[in-house]
Amino acid sequence: MRRSLATAHEVVLTGFFLLFTLTTLVHAQGLASPAAKTPAGAIPDAPAPQQAQANVVAPSVSPGTISGTVVDTNGNVIEGARAAVRRNSGADVHIFHTDSNGQFTFSDLPPGQYKLTVNGQGMSVYASPEIDLGPGAVLMLPKITLAVEGASASITVTADKEELAEEQIQIAVQQRIFGVVPNFYTSFDWDAPPMQAKQKFKLSLRSTFDPTAFVIMAGVAGVEQYRNVFPGFGGGWEGYGKRYGATFANHVTDQMFSRAIYPSIFHQDPRYFYKGKGSINSRALYAISNVVITRGDDGRWKPNYSGVLGTFTSGAISNLYYPESERGAHLVWFNGLTELGSQAASNLIKEFLLKGITSHVP
Repeated sequence: MRRSLATAHEVVLTGFFLLFTLTTLVHAQGLASPAAKTPAGAIPDAPAPQQAQANVVAPSVSPGTISGTVVDTNGNVIEGARAAVRRNSGADVHIFHTDSNGQFTFSDLPPGQYKLTVNGQGMSVYASPEIDLGPGAVLMLPKITLAVEGASASITVTADKEELAEEQIQIAVQQRIFGVVPNFYTSFDWDAPPMQAKQKFKLSLRSTFDPTAFVIMAGVAGVEQYRNVFPGFGGGWEGYGKRYGATFANHVTDQMFSRAIYPSIFHQDPRYFYKGKGSINSRALYAISNVVITRGDDGRWKPNYSGVLGTFTSGAISNLYYPESERGAHLVWFNGLTELGSQAASNLIKEFLLKGITSHVP
């Protein structure tokens, strides 16, 4: 009997132990998976809405990209074409010059509406319809075709030409050898847009009366004095002063006629366009030939009427202030040919030496 009571007592204790263990496991499982215990429609715990609210307050807006390719009417890509994009709601203008594949890319643009304009040297101007750029959008525009510019031009095109011409002035006047001596008339951009008559006169005056010009002319007059060139000027300080005045007068007339007056009349570009590639002989021949061949404002190469006529016009005017014994046709030929020879030497120096020592080369 005592054995049976002990056995029954053990069974009851074992049952209570199993019930306690089962209750503990169920409670632990409920703590580990609260979502399973939350009835449908119940209010979520406090941390959940805070996390959702943080995601709404700090959204990320990805910038967009606009790109395209510029070609001519024959399908050839145009390198150096100027593409400009402006956001309708802002004043900032982003400018990009097409690469060797005729492509341009504007990246990191905020979402919004944009307008795109594209133009090239001697080409028409393209103006896009409104471009709607969404967050993170990458827009590849259809090929943009520019035609050779005709005789007529709208007010918008004229204004754009004026802006481009002024840009060329700003680029030119920053170019100085060792940061001092002007190198205004060398263009390191083969596809640089032409200057208008206004800019040709402005750059010519800036170059003529640059402070370094007075120093250089003083050196030239000193060499002439030392070698007794044009003895009719005499010797001493008086002779040096006359030589200096004549040398500077030659400089002024040559600059004005060769780089402003005649280039405006004949629509020719007075700048030397740096080649920078090819064999040494081809580059040397190109540099020397630029004395008699130049680029027109339409981008075509033609006889250098401006340079040659300007040089000999300056030589003819020199008859007014050189000694009477030196005047005549021989003075015109001497000064004219001397100037043409110095231009050929100057072009060779520009082609082979000056790029590495010129400041602010594009």
